[in-house]
Amino acid sequence: MEKIKDAMNVLVKVRQKRPLIHNITNRVVTNFTANGLLALGASPVMAYAKEEVAEMAKMASGLVLNIGTLNSEEVEAMWIAGESANRHQVPIVFDPVGAGATTYRTEIARKMMEQLDISVIRGNAAEIANVIGEPWEIKGVDAGSGKGDHFHLAQKAARQLQTIVAITGKEDVVTDGKTTYVIHNGHPWLTRVTGAGCLLSSVVGAFVAVEKDHLLATMAALLYYGVAGEVAAQKTSEQGVGSFQVEFINQLSKMTGEEIERYASIQIAES
Repeated sequence: MEKIKDAMNVLVKVRQKRPLIHNITNRVVTNFTANGLLALGASPVMAYAKEEVAEMAKMASGLVLNIGTLNSEEVEAMWIAGESANRHQVPIVFDPVGAGATTYRTEIARKMMEQLDISVIRGNAAEIANVIGEPWEIKGVDAGSGKGDHFHLAQKAARQLQTIVAITGKEDVVTDGKTTYVIHNGHPWLTRVTGAGCLLSSVVGAFVAVEKDHLLATMAALLYYGVAGEVAAQKTSEQGVGSFQVEFINQLSKMTGEEIERYASIQIAES
């Protein structure tokens, strides 16, 4: 598929340009996120102080906002950084961690989407559903059961929010509401590593930072991440999840376009 070759060119761009990615993210996973971005070839910075986030967002190539560990000061910093990014045409990736779990989280996530120009929103099905007001059960910050399917949920969310939507899970769906990719790569062990989803949002931020076609960039990031997870699981199948986590970082640094093409399992639909 020609689109896979295009996607792998985005990976090459990331490694060549080493984009500076400003993360205001879940504090539980800061170290894992930074190491994953470094392994990819991007340059991470974690800046949270409201006194500096506008300046940091201005100089960054991409901004990632993640509401995993919310507090009022962090929310204020996100607004300041987001407005600065919008003024300076820096793409924003938003991760609505736990949207639907509490009223506060849901309200913040919805306001972020309403008041900032978000390039990509990435979350599980429950989070995305709750952002757009669709009924979907959530268990803490994990997706529960839902009545709809991820494909049509993603398309509805993209049209309603007018942005790129990525719903990740057993299958990953990314769409702009017209063109939709379904990616079948990945491994269940990714759900047993704290911060795998948060890191994925930051990886999407790195890909979006170097590619103006944000749908292509997001698809490329999900494909790269999923294949890295598959290969890491193969190499550590006899050892377990702890070894998998380390090997996964290894694969993020070693993964080549040719390897991704070999493993890629992806479908495309136009509407």
